[in-house]
Amino acid sequence: MRSTMVTELRCEYLKNPLGLTVSRPRFGWKLKTDRRGARQIAYRVQVAKSVGPADWETAESRDLLAWDSGRVESDESVHVEYAGEETESAQRYLYRVQVWDDQGEVSPWSDTAYWETGLLSAEDWSADWITPASGEIDPQASETYLLRRTFRLSEKKVERATIFATALGIYELELDGRRVGDSLYAPGWTSYDQRLQVQAYDVTQQLNGAAEKSDSHAIGAALADGWYIGRYGWTERGKLYGDRRALLLELHIGYEDGTKQIVASRSGTDGWKALTGPSLAANLYDGETYDARLEQAGWSTHAYDDAEWKNVETLEHPKHILIGEQSERIKVTERLKPVSVIRTPAGETVLDLGQNMVGRVAFSIKAPAGTTVKLHHAEVLDQAGNFYTGNLRSARQEVVYTCRGGETETYRSSFSFQGFRYVRLEGFPEPIDPDDFAGEVIHTEMQPSGFFECSNPLLNRLQQNIVWGQRGNFLDVPTDCPQRDERLGWTGDAQVFIRTAAFNYGVAPFFAKWLKDLAADQREDGGVPSVIPSIMEESHHSSSAWGDAAVICPWTIYLCYGDKRILEEQYDSMTGWVEYIRAQGDQELLWNTGFHYGDWLGLDAKENSYVGATPSDLIATAFFAYSTSLVAKTAAVLGKSDDARKYEDLHGRIVQAFSDEFITPNGRLAGHTQTSYVLALMFDLVQGETKRRVADALAESVRGEKMHLTTGFVGTPYLCHVLSENGYHDIAVQLAQQEEYPSWLYSIHQGATTIWEHWDGIKPDGSFWSDAMNSYNHYAYGAIGDWLYRAVAGLDLDEQVPGYKRIVLRPNPDSSLTHARAQYDSPYGKIVSGWTKRENGEVSYEIELPPNTTAELRLTDTEGKKVKVDERDPAEVLGAEPIVNENGTLVLGLGSGRYTVKVS
Repeated sequence: MRSTMVTELRCEYLKNPLGLTVSRPRFGWKLKTDRRGARQIAYRVQVAKSVGPADWETAESRDLLAWDSGRVESDESVHVEYAGEETESAQRYLYRVQVWDDQGEVSPWSDTAYWETGLLSAEDWSADWITPASGEIDPQASETYLLRRTFRLSEKKVERATIFATALGIYELELDGRRVGDSLYAPGWTSYDQRLQVQAYDVTQQLNGAAEKSDSHAIGAALADGWYIGRYGWTERGKLYGDRRALLLELHIGYEDGTKQIVASRSGTDGWKALTGPSLAANLYDGETYDARLEQAGWSTHAYDDAEWKNVETLEHPKHILIGEQSERIKVTERLKPVSVIRTPAGETVLDLGQNMVGRVAFSIKAPAGTTVKLHHAEVLDQAGNFYTGNLRSARQEVVYTCRGGETETYRSSFSFQGFRYVRLEGFPEPIDPDDFAGEVIHTEMQPSGFFECSNPLLNRLQQNIVWGQRGNFLDVPTDCPQRDERLGWTGDAQVFIRTAAFNYGVAPFFAKWLKDLAADQREDGGVPSVIPSIMEESHHSSSAWGDAAVICPWTIYLCYGDKRILEEQYDSMTGWVEYIRAQGDQELLWNTGFHYGDWLGLDAKENSYVGATPSDLIATAFFAYSTSLVAKTAAVLGKSDDARKYEDLHGRIVQAFSDEFITPNGRLAGHTQTSYVLALMFDLVQGETKRRVADALAESVRGEKMHLTTGFVGTPYLCHVLSENGYHDIAVQLAQQEEYPSWLYSIHQGATTIWEHWDGIKPDGSFWSDAMNSYNHYAYGAIGDWLYRAVAGLDLDEQVPGYKRIVLRPNPDSSLTHARAQYDSPYGKIVSGWTKRENGEVSYEIELPPNTTAELRLTDTEGKKVKVDERDPAEVLGAEPIVNENGTLVLGLGSGRYTVKVS
């Protein structure tokens, strides 16, 4: 295939999204060709309103084109912004792309993709918020609410039908007795007072599938408390946003002849009715209680007498806070079968799913009516092999189900999720058949993007554990843990892990959504709450390394995806945070006051303390410098030259103040801890001979600890990076491969399948660190995944040309590993960086680059050795002589394509 093809069209990162309320959506595409070095030099995008079949000739003749960019001389193929006429509410738009390549050839038009707008303003809504009438159904009832109404269609063919829905609480929809969509826990968790997402569902086929269009149809919703009303955290705070569940819904029906019909949620004469459902209680921490004997036969259909249903009433609640969905939906992404059925020493029956996961258990049972069964969920077994729930604290994590009787019935909870590997069964008929159970893995449906493997199988297992930890905790917000009475969006955890997260999965829309909530919940003085959405007491805010998520996270998304808009949207939040820090302390340039979590869970902490030994003012000032440097870079990217100079100057003065305060005249760093050394090196706070001494001191500290770390949440993510960057890559690899406590691999020997909160969450004798704070699915220490990709396999990016438009490959075989390989599906396509060491000393490098990108391959230790590209001299293949820089590094410039490079 010599010609260039346009593939994988995306709008705001998503494939054919519905309900967008972005006024200027952006498009992206990938190029497909087998020609090495291929790149785009121009593009053309056409956008048309969708009326009837996707016929572009008809669209042009009927003046339905909303935008034709014409030929645009540009190599941009991501974040190409729509610049057409103003979009309309509830309208589908088609788009297609063609490109010109560097050979002057024009591609065929791509396949047609589309996006559909939501309701773009509060005034576009005709629906009201509805809730069961308070005089007829208890507004504080624990049971789920059922809301329904019937409606009729015209006999004309439905061209397109879309439901727009949201809720105060979480909801599921049915249309004519069938579930609408497959997403869970809608509308998700946002800062509800300021931002509430609306979901859009295409139900055209469901309505056209009805046998008689003129017959009555029924639409309904089930409502549970969810994050809106449910309790939060170990203090059991609840009803933080409101105390009544409500539904807002519109069904937009467009017929072939151009006429339209809207079915909307309203009280009064519109026929909406309410009832309490068979889900008697549903809580995100405690689980769900369900009595199947109370089920209606297809509760949202019209095939039964609804005389017992109650009235609804209007609830006054704002609509200006409504927004379209901003990330992928929460879904079941995998199903796991139990690996065994265990009979514990205590005589309990326990399923082992073989993997610590987040989601729910689906089960089938045949038992007499009224039989009640229970499922309790836990992460680990105790020292004796018994079921252990101590680390869940007050979260019950149980499902209680009462059978309706008769034929085999199947159940899965709808309004709660659990974090677990083990499930204790009570009341189930014996013998237990494991095929009757399945663990349904649930998280935001991010697209997998990264892969890493090497010659050490334990490091490969570590990488798998990191991925599972991300899956378990990226459920609409980046939570700290998914099992106990917490599950909150801790800012510190998110910022240390975000670069690793962006390798493993496509997380740009996920973090864009969460960061908008961070900005929404940010204090007027620029302070940042410790968890987002903010539900903690007022005192929990603005710790260094936690609040810095306001700056580090948007900058990281910009680097990984080339997304300048996230910097534009978060800029006020970013500068607000830096200015907040600037106003703290008794000196402008040192942050030496306030509450800080410090090097949380550092192993050098004092007895009975969670905080490591690194001085909090050193950590705070180091992050002050780092965030200021990123704000200066952000201002430069956005063309804010005055701000760029202002923050560059501020950064320089902070670095000098750090040096004056924390570095002795002889070049020694105060705070002789691994984390102190790490932060000084990672944030470029030391230079020259002082930098060398600090790096040597860090390496000596690791050696002195017999190749162990003593760092906590703040130091650990950067530890191996700074060792590799400062001439101690061999020590970094030894440290990563350490198997004794404390180490990343210790937990694997203890059976871990996710990342632990504590290095010794389970001690060698099988006892536990504590009940109080001991999660076995806590991704923060999984931040080492970033180092595996970038430093070991060598797959990195050029900060000056972000989003992997220009790739930097720095593979490092200088270690005891014999091979390593990373693969990443970038916005432009697949990137591969791998290396293998042969017994004869030869090193072979595997490289793959997508079209429309370039790369720089940097190879060290090549002096006096032969370098071949595809078995030929580099100049013969690349058309240019390699560059040897002053450090003896061989630099090869590469275009797209596949290469094999050998050094012997």
